[in-house]
Amino acid sequence: MSVVKPSLEVCLSPALLHLYNTKGTVVVIIDIFRATSTITAALHNGAKSVVPVASVSECIDLGQKIPNSLTAGERDGKVAEGLQYGNSPLEYPAAFIKDKTLVLTTTNGTRLLHMVQDAAEIVIGSFLNLAVLCDYLLAQNKNVLLGCASWKDKFNLEDTLFAGAVIDRIGDSFDINCDAARGARHLHRATGGGNYIEFLKDSSHYKRLSAYGLQHDMEYCSTPDLHPVVPKLHGNEIVVVN
Repeated sequence: MSVVKPSLEVCLSPALLHLYNTKGTVVVIIDIFRATSTITAALHNGAKSVVPVASVSECIDLGQKIPNSLTAGERDGKVAEGLQYGNSPLEYPAAFIKDKTLVLTTTNGTRLLHMVQDAAEIVIGSFLNLAVLCDYLLAQNKNVLLGCASWKDKFNLEDTLFAGAVIDRIGDSFDINCDAARGARHLHRATGGGNYIEFLKDSSHYKRLSAYGLQHDMEYCSTPDLHPVVPKLHGNEIVVVN
């Protein structure tokens, strides 16, 4: 008797999300440069939680209401006006972020998170937590949608490359009938599964953020398994899965 495998799909852009059925599905939000990397790093370094919000105004408002909180986020790669900190994982070492709540808004990643409806759960994916995330997805034995935040609804390399890295690790345990997933896997294999940052230097987002001097950020965000936690949306905040 054949075993029915759960499905795995890739959504390459928030603009395509309406084409996918997320009900009962584990949705992985992917925004490598830099929102999901920042969330993963902050939580592994001891943040109490991350509260993702869509707008700068909401971020500022919640920052005034939540005790021991920090407001953070960017618009077009720069710290948004009125917020205290930016969207860099390197800004939140343990000595700074431990036991604090990070209220975060970003151009792409937090927007996609708020678009997802009826998912079984929403988790955060980045190269920083690649291995532990893959183990978690296997353990759930549910349909998976890898959701790429992209760049203002346009395809980008880094989020798709990460989706391909996930598929290369665990794809055999899923039923994959999705050309976006196949394409992501081919993209990952084109890197040799190795030096991701060298591959991503020829990407629009790398070039865009390099203009702000953020090369070290992107190198950090492209390094696998520095922060082995699985962040999960619980209510209106993101916390570490116990």
